[in-house]
Amino acid sequence: MSASEKSKMPVMYISHGGGPCFFMDWSPMGPKNTWDQMATWLKNLNRTFTRPKSIVVISAHWENPEITIMSGESPSLLFDYYGFPKHTYELEYPAPGNPVLASKIQAMLKDFGISSKLDSQRSFDHGVFIPFKLIYPEADIPIVQISLKKNMNPADHIELGRALAPLREEGVLIVGSGMSYHNLQDLFRGNDVLQISKDFDQWLVDLAQNPSEEKRNALLKDWEKAPHARRVHPREEHLLPFFVISGAAGNETGVKIFTDTPMGAVTSGFQFG
Repeated sequence: MSASEKSKMPVMYISHGGGPCFFMDWSPMGPKNTWDQMATWLKNLNRTFTRPKSIVVISAHWENPEITIMSGESPSLLFDYYGFPKHTYELEYPAPGNPVLASKIQAMLKDFGISSKLDSQRSFDHGVFIPFKLIYPEADIPIVQISLKKNMNPADHIELGRALAPLREEGVLIVGSGMSYHNLQDLFRGNDVLQISKDFDQWLVDLAQNPSEEKRNALLKDWEKAPHARRVHPREEHLLPFFVISGAAGNETGVKIFTDTPMGAVTSGFQFG
């Protein structure tokens, strides 16, 4: 393994839970311990790789017609969840932004023929600050959030990942933040989705382990043919961050690094590199 391969940061897709679920002493979505296993995993995640110089996050909770890059120096928080206890709207996560990195990313995307814009006013949404309060509670690593593209086009998001890939060799951790199972109606109704979620999860595992980058991304572009695809993701915003991660992974194979069944549905995390 070359020195550059040793220093290259991994890329990962994490499941970020439901709203501020890790910061409550009760769960409106299942038993009190529903999210404990996921919280423990996130708390220990930073022990598995080198401390990054900066973090780039693609969250399920930000969509724009054009790829948009947060460029503020000190982003605030966007409490984009509803009906939770008062204290969950008083959470803090004062991680700095990285305007220099944001501008560099915009230039990198331009080189790939990807149109983008900067947004210096955007706040971190809960797909960022909720999991990262556990991963890096000190909030001392700069974070740049990048939006999804509202057209939901798989190829566009894979290409976004490809454009971001060189950052991995510069100490930048690239994270896709979503949920690998995201049908809230099924979950809130208590429908039995265990086997459905297992089937889709196995499809993701097989896809991540595929040694051919071309075949992996071809399968992602045709993801609606996956087992129970539209039952698991009636709308794909929580899956699209995985597409970006797959693009950034290049020809590396991935592994499942976490799995749990909160509310009866298999939910997993993946890492490449």
